[in-house]
Amino acid sequence: MAKEHSFDITAELDAQEMKNALEQAKKEINNRYDFKGVTTEIDYNEKAKTIALTASSDSKAEAMMDIVISKAIKRGIPAKAINEHARSQVGGGNTKITLAIIDVISKEDAKKITKAIKESKLKVQAQIRGEEIRVTGKSINDLQSCIAIVKNLDIDAPLSFTNLK
Repeated sequence: MAKEHSFDITAELDAQEMKNALEQAKKEINNRYDFKGVTTEIDYNEKAKTIALTASSDSKAEAMMDIVISKAIKRGIPAKAINEHARSQVGGGNTKITLAIIDVISKEDAKKITKAIKESKLKVQAQIRGEEIRVTGKSINDLQSCIAIVKNLDIDAPLSFTNLK
């Protein structure tokens, strides 16, 4: 029973699911009656991890944002993973909303998670390893309790718990 068990806490997103969600959002926007004859554009920049929504008015841009987020949720991407980054007026009276995709745990959040795990007095060790946190312990029950503690924290990143061994 001296075997160590572990799991990883990450914030990775499935890039293909994000692309699928955006394609579904584009189809819905093209088919909706309230968007007929209106300027709408969705631009996904995978490297910069941003989505640019351009519409003819503020309300249309808001509706597009709601559609994108709802399609992402249906594809298994948490709503926490998509945050409004910027809003601006562009040529022709159009509104542009830039959404940022969060798929990493920030250093502050990683420190907050490890501190909460240490304060829980469970017999586990948390170690920050780049963009993930490795939690090890001898008891799987302690690891599961640790997962419950981390889920209750107010973290802006969409956390996923992987490689429970």
